[in-house]
Amino acid sequence: MRVFGFAGWSGSGKTTLIEKVVPLLVARGMKVSLIKHAHHGFDLDRPGKDSYRHREAGCSEVLILAQERWALMHESRGTPELTLEEALARMTPCDLVLVEGYKAYSVPKLEIHRTVVGKPLLCSGDPNIVGIATDMAASALPEGLPRFDIDDVASIANFVSTYAKTVKVSKGEHEH
Repeated sequence: MRVFGFAGWSGSGKTTLIEKVVPLLVARGMKVSLIKHAHHGFDLDRPGKDSYRHREAGCSEVLILAQERWALMHESRGTPELTLEEALARMTPCDLVLVEGYKAYSVPKLEIHRTVVGKPLLCSGDPNIVGIATDMAASALPEGLPRFDIDDVASIANFVSTYAKTVKVSKGEHEH
């Protein structure tokens, strides 16, 4: 599968930008999926619902399905967090997997940077950042790094499509 990442500090607009880029990629006939890495716990389920109660009772996995969608929730129960490769191995094959998070992984990434967030650029310490979408002037950025206006979604979608890297995923290698 081809993979491309979005990196940036909290509040920089990664999710909003991805939300705008995906329809442009889909309009080109691409099947696009996403992996979002959270640094904190999360829960898609609500207390009191059957699936929540089943997980709380000790189920390792709970699959909920309906005609419109299905979701598989897996409880880690103390096992190590999935690596990006392990997460990719669990994805249904598609044309492009966008990754939000997993900053330390060696996949091409677009840095999303807004000056109002008040944080330093990530690109100076990450050789996998191949471009930056920002509100900063080009003169304030490292030389040679392609710069996009944060609102130039069409150019960003073209860049993502061009720079996505094929990652070999071995199904079953990481199955439990």
